[in-house]
Amino acid sequence: MYPHSWDKVQKTLEDAGHTLVDDIDDADCMLFNGKPDELPEIPESLGFVQLHLAGVDAFVDQMKASSARWANAAGLYDKTVAESAIALLLAQLHAHKASTQAETWLQEELEAKTRFLCEDSTVAIIGAGGIGAELINMLSGFGPEIIAVNRSGNPVEGADETVPSTELDSVWPRADYFVLLMPLTEETHHIVDANAFAKMKDSAVVVNVGRGPLVNTDDLVDALRDGVIAGAGLDVTEPEPLPDGHPLWKMPECVITPHLANPLYSVRKRIGAHMLKNMEAFAAGEKMPTEVDVAAGY
Repeated sequence: MYPHSWDKVQKTLEDAGHTLVDDIDDADCMLFNGKPDELPEIPESLGFVQLHLAGVDAFVDQMKASSARWANAAGLYDKTVAESAIALLLAQLHAHKASTQAETWLQEELEAKTRFLCEDSTVAIIGAGGIGAELINMLSGFGPEIIAVNRSGNPVEGADETVPSTELDSVWPRADYFVLLMPLTEETHHIVDANAFAKMKDSAVVVNVGRGPLVNTDDLVDALRDGVIAGAGLDVTEPEPLPDGHPLWKMPECVITPHLANPLYSVRKRIGAHMLKNMEAFAAGEKMPTEVDVAAGY
């Protein structure tokens, strides 16, 4: 376990019969819970690295340079990220930021702009995997039509329609609200840019709880400022952290939280059991449940 010691995780692993060692050269596997620049050199003897994050784009170079297998924390954040997506969407639809910034009672003006998810609406989930499945479940009480977008185009349970990512351009004009959940790869970098915004309804709201660089930030500022779309909700940004004084901080059309959707305390509680499942599969010579496809980058 490196670089931070998590007592609860250590106890979970030790209770299962595993031993914590101090020297990475003596380890069969490693739980890495730090930043990319804190990752030590991976010896040939290390079988696999368990990351405490779901998104692994920041580790791609290290993964490709090592002979070890890698696993991420996919599944640990499904509920918290899905709930955060809904919170950001509702905050924007209900004009929370605009109302607070006004510092006066603007009922008529803001009422005209307020919309409700429970009314006739369509939500597109871009990158509908595990988090998307949880989001669909949470959205069901509001009753929107749901378009799921994934790589394969295979039907997603609970979605009214599933579209392959190769046909994403056909979705931009059709949905009212978009939730971005894609992993960050060369193909998805800035997948939401000026061209995408131009295809959306001027009432569209874009929520990004995936990876910051899925959205071209400069294009987002222009789209909000020019009324090309109505709003955005961001838990991740490019750059991250978003610099002080950046235009998005003051724009009433944009609600921002500082990457709060995947809280570390939740990971500490659950990653021990998560890692055990990967360790069991690894020991059996099988593919781990959350093994990373290093070539694909996720």
